[in-house]
Amino acid sequence: MTDVDTASNAQAYSVSELAFALKRTLEDAYGFVRLRAELSKVTFHSNGHVYLTLKDERAAIDGVVWKGSVRNLSVRPEQGLEVIVTGKITTYPAGSRYQIVIETMEAAGVGALLAQLERLKAKLQAEGLFEPGAKRPLPAMPAVVGVITSPTGAVIRDILHRIRDRWPCRVIVWPVVVQGDSAAAQVGNAIARFNALTPGGPVPRPDIIIVARGGGSVEDLWAFNDETLARTVFEGTIPLISAVGHETDTTLIDFVSDRRAPTPTAAAEMATPVLAELRAAIADLSARLHRGGGRAVEDRRGRVENAGRALARVPDLVEMAAQRFNLAASRLGAGLSRNVAAHHTQLVRVSSRLSPGLLQRPQRVQADRVKSVGERLAASLDRNVTLHRTELARVAARLTPSLLQRPQQLQADALSRVAVRLQPAMDRGLQRATERLTSLAKLHASVDPSAPLKRGFARVHRADGSLVREGASLLSGEGVRLVFADQSREATIDGTPAATALPTKPLRAAKLPATPSPQGDLF
Repeated sequence: MTDVDTASNAQAYSVSELAFALKRTLEDAYGFVRLRAELSKVTFHSNGHVYLTLKDERAAIDGVVWKGSVRNLSVRPEQGLEVIVTGKITTYPAGSRYQIVIETMEAAGVGALLAQLERLKAKLQAEGLFEPGAKRPLPAMPAVVGVITSPTGAVIRDILHRIRDRWPCRVIVWPVVVQGDSAAAQVGNAIARFNALTPGGPVPRPDIIIVARGGGSVEDLWAFNDETLARTVFEGTIPLISAVGHETDTTLIDFVSDRRAPTPTAAAEMATPVLAELRAAIADLSARLHRGGGRAVEDRRGRVENAGRALARVPDLVEMAAQRFNLAASRLGAGLSRNVAAHHTQLVRVSSRLSPGLLQRPQRVQADRVKSVGERLAASLDRNVTLHRTELARVAARLTPSLLQRPQQLQADALSRVAVRLQPAMDRGLQRATERLTSLAKLHASVDPSAPLKRGFARVHRADGSLVREGASLLSGEGVRLVFADQSREATIDGTPAATALPTKPLRAAKLPATPSPQGDLF
């Protein structure tokens, strides 16, 4: 057998068969692989899947993280992040490409995590989340302190013990996990819920919040480097103190918070004052106030005494005023006497010039003036009456009966002319209305459905009242109603339709029985 015969006898695969055979082969051979690579072309699709590329210095492979596996990733996929992933190799038959379906992802060492943290810090700093102007001042004497930490461990006990020793206030503990995949979400939710509380509600709203956690490795504290958590802290309205890890540990939340404490105990000291110190300060201020007040009173008293010595004696002021009063009183009687004598002399001088004739002179002048005006008024009235009487006579001379009757005659002539034209117009209108009524009556008679019945025709109706238009639509034994001009009869269809056309002679009512029966015969 030749090579040509062998090639012609080989099995021919379809493209789909070959593609899916390769898919099964790869999945069976590489059902579980672990890769260390750098992420690039990271795309978060709207359906929840994540598409990316894993690469090193010489090769690259596409990867996909299905929506259900995204929440289980230890780190958020980012451009340039060095990671270690696990999954299986598969193919995409429609595009002849192979890819890895990623199930887990973790940072490739501390260096990768720190590099990712530095990129995120630079991004948030560029957006202004670290600006000092955005920091909120801490309350001096908080009434309610909110603590977000693990409910077990030494951190919460240290905070409560320190607050109890320093300041009497209410402490609300929001328990969360402080390590693991869900830690960032729980801490962020606690901060948001604290900020959502309303003042005066059933749960008091904290005046300050403490987020605390004990020390640990970079991986243990990585939940506090979450971008969403940092933005939640920045968007809050309640002042927040971060106390995550030891003094040498630094997380992203430390840069966004309003104050960073090196330890949880130090956070409790920042959040609350010392009651004993406040009382001592108040007592010291009170003593200083009393001492200052005493000194101010003594100073004012001395100044008043000095000013009093500079003033004149009261008896001296009264004696001088009494002397002036006595002097004025001694001169008052003589002054009054001189004033009365002067007014009496002036009264005598004025009264000598007053006489009855002097008082009556204005009255005579007014009387003469009134008389003169009355004479002129009478003459003017006489002239006005004469003038109006002359005008009335002139107008009356022009008013005659013929002048008044002229408009009436004109109106009568116009009315006669209109009456002559009105009668022919009424006759013509009545004739046109009569002709139109006659034509409408003829039209009504032509379209009257009962008119053919008077000429010997009949209408055939089914039992339901519908009109029969074709004989072929009637069935043998079907009941019908025949409508004539004067009355209607019931009938029943009998026999089969004839092959030839029915005669055109109309069916006469006289051929039916005189008394209608429940069922008749139609031939």
